[in-house]
Amino acid sequence: MKNICCLSVCWLTLFSVSGYTQQARIVIDASAIINKIPGSLYGSCIEDVNHEVYGGLYDQRLYGESFEEPAPPAGFDGWAMLKGEWRIGGGGVPSSAGPGYKLIRNTPMVVDGFFEADVIFTDRGRNAGLLFRVANERSGRDGLDGYAVNVSRRDKRVVLGKYLHNWQRLAEGEMGSDPGDSLHFSIRMQGPHIMVYINGATTPVIDHTDAHDPLLKGKVGLRTENAAVVFKNITIGMGNTVTRNVFTTIPVIQVSACWDAVQVNAEGSYTIDTSHAYTGRQSQTVEFRKGSGSVGIVNSGLNHWGIGVQNGWRYEGYVYLQGRQLKGPVTVALESADGSRTYATARVTNVAASWRKHVFSMTSNATDAHARFALYIRGGKLWVDQASLMSSGPDQFKGLPFRRDIGTMMQTEGLTFLRYGGTMVNAREYRWKNMTGAPDKRPPYRGHWYPYTSNGFGIIEFVKFCEAAGFEPVFAINVEETPEDVGDMVEYFTGDTSTVWGRRRAAEGHPHPYKLHHIEIGNEEVIWGDHAADYDHYVERFNTLYNAIHEKDTGMRVVCAAWWRPNSPNMERVFRGINGRAAYWDLHTDADEAAAGTTVDRNLQKMQDLFYQWDPNTTLRCAIFEENGGLHNLQRALGHATTLNAVRRHGDFVMTSCPANALQPYGQNDNDWDQGQIFFTSSQVWGMPPYYAQQMAAANHQPLRVADHTEGALDVTATRSADGKVLVIHVVNTTSEVVSTRITVENFPGKKPDVVVYTLAGALGDENTPADPAGTATRKTQERWTGDDLIRSFTAHSYTIVRFER
Repeated sequence: MKNICCLSVCWLTLFSVSGYTQQARIVIDASAIINKIPGSLYGSCIEDVNHEVYGGLYDQRLYGESFEEPAPPAGFDGWAMLKGEWRIGGGGVPSSAGPGYKLIRNTPMVVDGFFEADVIFTDRGRNAGLLFRVANERSGRDGLDGYAVNVSRRDKRVVLGKYLHNWQRLAEGEMGSDPGDSLHFSIRMQGPHIMVYINGATTPVIDHTDAHDPLLKGKVGLRTENAAVVFKNITIGMGNTVTRNVFTTIPVIQVSACWDAVQVNAEGSYTIDTSHAYTGRQSQTVEFRKGSGSVGIVNSGLNHWGIGVQNGWRYEGYVYLQGRQLKGPVTVALESADGSRTYATARVTNVAASWRKHVFSMTSNATDAHARFALYIRGGKLWVDQASLMSSGPDQFKGLPFRRDIGTMMQTEGLTFLRYGGTMVNAREYRWKNMTGAPDKRPPYRGHWYPYTSNGFGIIEFVKFCEAAGFEPVFAINVEETPEDVGDMVEYFTGDTSTVWGRRRAAEGHPHPYKLHHIEIGNEEVIWGDHAADYDHYVERFNTLYNAIHEKDTGMRVVCAAWWRPNSPNMERVFRGINGRAAYWDLHTDADEAAAGTTVDRNLQKMQDLFYQWDPNTTLRCAIFEENGGLHNLQRALGHATTLNAVRRHGDFVMTSCPANALQPYGQNDNDWDQGQIFFTSSQVWGMPPYYAQQMAAANHQPLRVADHTEGALDVTATRSADGKVLVIHVVNTTSEVVSTRITVENFPGKKPDVVVYTLAGALGDENTPADPAGTATRKTQERWTGDDLIRSFTAHSYTIVRFER
């Protein structure tokens, strides 16, 4: 390495004379092995935080299958309510706090003019504001095209942003001192020119012209982001016409919120029955009143975005029904979104006066990305609970109840490790035994991310998926599980058929034990505060469940989920309580910044130093089970690439690094974690830039890190195959300038002249869309190595892999 450093200094002195403003020098010694790099490095994290599972990977096409959601609150005449609890009160319309709740006025379509309202905060929530020039609105945080003016109580800032089913910040302004609980907004629009005034000021707090594809007309609306607010004195002006809004309520049909009532040449009535449910707390009733047609209910999938169906494909399902005085069979159907076209039907007969499961199958005669599932009666009264609709054959992943396109995309990403865990496991009712048995008999529960969570997809389904996909699985469990139940769980997955739970697994179609090697106890435990008593409680629970696990499987590696605070004395307290038992400590990192790896590198070194300080002989290592943030663009891809470089430098200490979230439904971000690697709709799947960064790294994995010396503004690691025939250099340029670089490779004789180069580059904010799903993707090229060194330029904001072979 001494010679390498000397070479670098001499070359940089010469190179700078040539006039380049950005240059770098990379020297690799292919014979100097530094550490090993685990093949499990390329992980991902999945939980049902943002409909990754229900509405996504899980092939259940119906959302709200158990009818646990209450009916929507009363609506307002002339307004469309898109999630949330809105009502008339306090002299205006109050809204509960929630993620991206919206209320959109149907008319007028505002072109130029003004929009005013009072926004009164009734809690210390996040932010709220006004929407204008809105179109294509739907449920979900980013579910609209239009502009938003939001005020953040905490930051004392007003923000103007633009939605095109994603969020772009355009401008912001300071409010100065705390404006108090009540604010008066006035938004003035003239073409692309937007001005925002607060509390009667004559100077706008924001004065902005949208010069890039401005939105020039649309509806107005109200929005809250995890803040309880009251909106009052809503006024809209265009030309000489000024409209002062008056809210009037309209009755709401009592249908569970994920379903809709449908009436065809007939009238019906609907109730939510809390005394006659098959599972859970309630069921849905449909009663025929009069007419010559039919009445029923329809389901359009996740947040009503439509169910994707394919021509010629068979769809199978079941529904639990009980009826009274029914006339004829119950009809189930696949239809167009407006019901004008029918793609498939099936008849359900012999509906009894008590709950009975009815299975059906039907084949679609058309392709439609926005179809709906319908259920009709022509007389009598029907109770409905636990409905399911799944695809079959080529649309399922290896014959399992998972979407083939999503499962295949995850494989194509190159994942080797998958975690099923996150804050969902911290919910009080999250228990593994509630996820066993037939999905239709599993009880729904109040989840952390969604209060009406179903258990159709659980830990068993996750492990089955990983087995089929070829991923190493790890899942987290609730820390308050009983040791008896945890022992049964381990026996189910790894016990032989001489055990009670091993026999049950075999009876359910899996005679051989699963290849399960890791279990995590809890998730982000004690994240709420640095409290010794809470950390002590976690250690006690960890050891209790560890003992239960190892009574059944002594080889199981157990992961500690205590929240890591490197400067807290409680860390040593936890370490000494789990040392010799825990195999890994779960560290969660931030990855939004392009140079995130710099911080990750420092944090890993700190953790490793402390472990060896507390016990020089410890075997405890680290696993990064969540790389977190709020982005899914190229900047986040670079953050993942630099994180991977950091982890390679600590390859003997770190098992894996799992970006969250693995999946995200397009335009349906309900829970703020806007960081999916793979995006999907009801009929389409594509990768975001972080997906391609992971794919590049996984496809070029080598098990050995070798010595590199880098001078200049590049983040570099070098890896090599065990037989010494392949050398890979990972180069991340996080700067906004091209970096001209000379690469010297030592002790790699017989190298081929052709070098393969993989590049992911663009603007930091670049994202992929359904219309351009691979707009920012990996580009593969070949370059000729003609001299002793390779001289090339690394594009601004880029992740590049240079692959040498001999």
